[in-house]
Amino acid sequence: MTLSSRFLLLSLTVLSGASALSVSPAHAATSDSAEVAALRREMAEMRHEMLSMRSELRHRNTFPTNHDGRPASDRGEAHSWKNAHAAAAHTPNDYNGSPEAGIAFNQPAKINYHATGDGRPASDRGITSSWEDFKRASADTEVVQVGGMKIGFPNGRPTIQSEDGKYAFSIGLAFHEDFGGFMGVSPKAGEAKGKFNGFTSNARRLRIPFTFRYKDWVANVTPDFGAGNNDGTVGLYEANLNYAGLRNTILTVGYFQPRVTEEDSESSNEFEFMERPGITDIVRNIAASDARFSIGGLHYEKRWWIGAYFTGQQFGGRNASGYYGGDGAVSDSQTGGTFRVAGRPVATKDWDLHLGISAISAFKPNNGTHGRSFTLSQRPEVNLGEDSLLGTGAITNVSQVWAAGPEVGLRWKSLVIKSEYYHIGVNRSHNASGQSLGNLNFGGWYVAANYTLFGTPRAYNYKEGAFAAPGVKENQEFNPATGHWGALEITGRYSETDLNSQPNSATGIRGGNQIVWSGGLNWYPNRHFRVMLDYNHFIDQRTKNDGLVNIAGRNGNSVAARVQAAF
Repeated sequence: MTLSSRFLLLSLTVLSGASALSVSPAHAATSDSAEVAALRREMAEMRHEMLSMRSELRHRNTFPTNHDGRPASDRGEAHSWKNAHAAAAHTPNDYNGSPEAGIAFNQPAKINYHATGDGRPASDRGITSSWEDFKRASADTEVVQVGGMKIGFPNGRPTIQSEDGKYAFSIGLAFHEDFGGFMGVSPKAGEAKGKFNGFTSNARRLRIPFTFRYKDWVANVTPDFGAGNNDGTVGLYEANLNYAGLRNTILTVGYFQPRVTEEDSESSNEFEFMERPGITDIVRNIAASDARFSIGGLHYEKRWWIGAYFTGQQFGGRNASGYYGGDGAVSDSQTGGTFRVAGRPVATKDWDLHLGISAISAFKPNNGTHGRSFTLSQRPEVNLGEDSLLGTGAITNVSQVWAAGPEVGLRWKSLVIKSEYYHIGVNRSHNASGQSLGNLNFGGWYVAANYTLFGTPRAYNYKEGAFAAPGVKENQEFNPATGHWGALEITGRYSETDLNSQPNSATGIRGGNQIVWSGGLNWYPNRHFRVMLDYNHFIDQRTKNDGLVNIAGRNGNSVAARVQAAF
C-alpha cells in the first residue's frame, strides 16, 4: 500500500471514529468509560501518525531515489512504508523551515585555525587600518565562527567582529618589564651619589590597547599602567578617533603619538634596543611623544611615506601631578607641529634603502610657572628610575623650539644599518630687563647596526616608513624537540647628544655632552614574546643643571634585561 493510500485510509478511520463518538451523547454517557478512553487513545495515536506522514509527504526527497532523481516508489519499485520511514529517520523532521546558518543550537561551529605571514610582533598601540585591510587581515588568520559573529586574531590581536566585519572590537597588550642595574657610577669629590641602583626593576610599559571599529571609523583608547621611568602611576597612552576610508591614508584627532624620526615611527615592540637613542627621544618630546593632542594624518605607498600633525599639550600637561609631568600654573598651552617624509628608492628582495627627513616645532611653548620656558634632558639610554646626567634646566624667555634632520637606513639581507642626525634650535626673546637673548643650538646623532642570526630577518615596513622587527613563522616557533629556536638578533649602537650652546657665555647653556656605546641581544621565541639584554657604557661631561649629581662629569655602565609580551 502506498503512503498516499495509507494516509487516505487513516483519514477515513479517524473521521469514522469521530462520528462514532458524536452519534449519540446519551449513549456515550452510558458506555463503559474505559472503552471510550481506549478509543480516544487510539485516535490520538492515529492523528500523530497522520502528522508524521504529512511531514514525510512534504519531504519526499528523504525516500530512496533512482538515477533520474525521482522516488523509487513512483517507478513501481517495492518499498514498504517501514523502509521509507527508516530512511527518513536519518534526516531530522523540520516543521518550521530550514534553520538560519550559524544560528541553530547544537550546530557544529566553523573552525579554521591558522597563522600565516612572517610572524612579526603586534603594535604597541591601537591598530588603525581601513575596513578593506581589516577584512584581508581577518581572512588570513585564526577564525572561529560562532553564530553570526567571528572571533579571531587579525594582526595577532584578539578580536570580536560581526560576520561582515563592519563592527569589531579588539584588545591588545604591550607588556615590558625591565630589570637590571648600574656599575662603576661612583660619584667624584663633592658630588651626590644619585639614583643609580645596583639592581632594580621597572614596569616600563603596561599598555592595554582597546580598539573599536565601525567600517572605516576606528577609535583607540590605550591606558598605560607603567609610568615610563618609575612604575606605580596609571596614565594614558592614547585616546583618538581615526578615519581610514581614503586610500592608504589615516586621519587622526585626539591624544596620539605623532610619527617623527625613524626610531619614533617604529613600535616599541620592535626597537633594536630597550630605549631610543638620546637625540631622537629629546626631539620627539619637543612637540610629539606619547599622548600628545594631535590633528593630522599620514599617507603611504610602497615607495614613500608622508605625515603631518598640528599638536598641542600632552595628556595631563596642565596638571601639576600629571602622568608626563605637568604644570598646574599653565595659562596658555603649547601649540606645535610635526612633519616627516620618507622614501624607499631601492626595494628588492635583498636590498632596502631608506631616506627621509623629520621636522618638529613648538611654535608657542607653555606659559607656566617659569613663563614661556622649555627643558631638554635625557637619561643614559636606560630607564630604570635613574637620574639624568644630561640637561639644560629650564630655559626661560623661549619663543620657539624646533628640530630637523635627515634619516638614512640600509638593509642587506639580514643586516640593517641606520643613522639619524638632528639639529635643535631654541629661539629666545628679550628677558625681563630688556636684554636681548641669543638663540641656542644643540644637536646629536647615532648610528646602529643589527644582524639577525636566525629566524626571519628585519624587513622594511612601508606603512610606517621604518624597519620592522624580525619574524617567527608558526612552523619555526621555539621548540627544542623539533630543532626550532625562534629568532635571534645581535645589535650595536653609538649615540652622541650635545646640549652645550655657548657654555662659556653668561646667556649660554652648559647642558653637557653624552656618549653611549650599546650592545644587545634580542630573542623572539614566537611573534608574541621577546627577551632583551642590553649593555650600555656612558660618558657624560659636566652640566650645571643637575644639582650635585654631575658637577665634574660622570661615566658608568648598565646591564638591563626586558621581558616583553605583545598582542
